[in-house]
Amino acid sequence: MAPSSYTRVVLAERPQGAVDSKTFRVEEVPFALKPASDEVLVKADYLSLDPAMRIWLNAAEANYTTPVEIGETMRAIGLGTVIEAGQNSGFSVGDHVSGMVGLSEYNVLKAAKLTKVDLPAGAQLLDALGPLGHPGLTAYIGIIYVGQIKAGETLVVSGAAGATGSLVCQLAKDRGAKVYGTAGSAEKCRYLEEELGVTKALNYKSPTFHEDFAREIGTFDVLFDNVGGDFLDFALTRMNRHARVILCGAISGYNSKPAPVQNFSYIFLKAATVQAFSLNDHGDRLPEGLKYLTERIARGAIKYRYHVVEGIKEAPRAINMLFTGENNGKLVIKA
Repeated sequence: MAPSSYTRVVLAERPQGAVDSKTFRVEEVPFALKPASDEVLVKADYLSLDPAMRIWLNAAEANYTTPVEIGETMRAIGLGTVIEAGQNSGFSVGDHVSGMVGLSEYNVLKAAKLTKVDLPAGAQLLDALGPLGHPGLTAYIGIIYVGQIKAGETLVVSGAAGATGSLVCQLAKDRGAKVYGTAGSAEKCRYLEEELGVTKALNYKSPTFHEDFAREIGTFDVLFDNVGGDFLDFALTRMNRHARVILCGAISGYNSKPAPVQNFSYIFLKAATVQAFSLNDHGDRLPEGLKYLTERIARGAIKYRYHVVEGIKEAPRAINMLFTGENNGKLVIKA
């Protein structure tokens, strides 16, 4: 039986810096949702909170995609259960689906925009938002095709304890690379070393971080950067000749004006390659990536952790955890 109302989170105003109490509005709205023949009515189960959501709040001129409009339900990748299926939707009641579900307890969605979730052996539902979702596929494409990591190379991963970074570390180790990571707390560094087996993890908040980097890592062949800003600027000074820098994100600048790169000349001096990438450019390779990741999950070769926050109403507060580093693992809302 459908409820009389449901909760959703809408964009109230565009933030000028960090998301604050004025950015979103939590609404309780009457339930009047009915899918058309090519649509489904979905009840949200888990919703992913990702750094990219902060970019989606920017106006069109500062965005790489169509921005969320004022008054619109906040965009969010998620997992849900079909509770009513349109005649031509191709889905059935009870199907688990993934897609752009949005920060809403219920939503009517186009069937063509959703994927049925079929979990492999050894996987849990949440894995469709982690190693079998965007984080896993981003790590796969970044390591295999963009970075082309080879055995014996030295790889540095910034944001290494995060949703994508933790998978990058593991996939690169599988390929025989010597992996180093950076993270923002002693606990996260211990996790990287003791659980994921990186050679050394460094706390970028340490006052001796630059010295620690020079002593423990020295120079690197490949950088997988999720952070940008001051870290990237420093890292450019620690490249080996013909180093490869993979730009996956720049979370340090999402809430503010990005820090300028002062050490650009090192790219020329070291004949380095710098390449950003998006999954949108590698759509034909995603099925093989999913197969690769599925096989590793089935044999227990991937470790992953989730930070679950209860309730859609908590989403506006929880989003900032991505930027303060309060979360330990992939940040999700349990609807």
